[in-house]
Amino acid sequence: MTLPVFKDDISDAEMDRMVDNATTASNFLKAISHEGRLMILCHLVSGEKSVTELEDLISARQAAVSQQLSRLRLEGLVIPRREGKTIYYRLADNRPRRMLEVVYDLFCNDDA
Repeated sequence: MTLPVFKDDISDAEMDRMVDNATTASNFLKAISHEGRLMILCHLVSGEKSVTELEDLISARQAAVSQQLSRLRLEGLVIPRREGKTIYYRLADNRPRRMLEVVYDLFCNDDA
């Protein structure tokens, strides 16, 4: 993969699109930059989890997990599903999974 070369003579429409994309990317990166949110996403890579399961997996209180899930939901990274009194979460799309693969390769892989 190669990054695009930015020309000095881009149109206003292209510049507006770049700004919108930069804002979207910045919000995505901010959402995953919190340790708790990052850990939640790591656990959701393997599949849907209930809030209670996530509490146990990351050793956090329900209020903290709910707060982090709220931010991830706001950014469109997770999708909730209610079954009775239990709420389950899953990844909304493949973006978090792809980003976590890169983070894993950079920071968790034995070769890092």
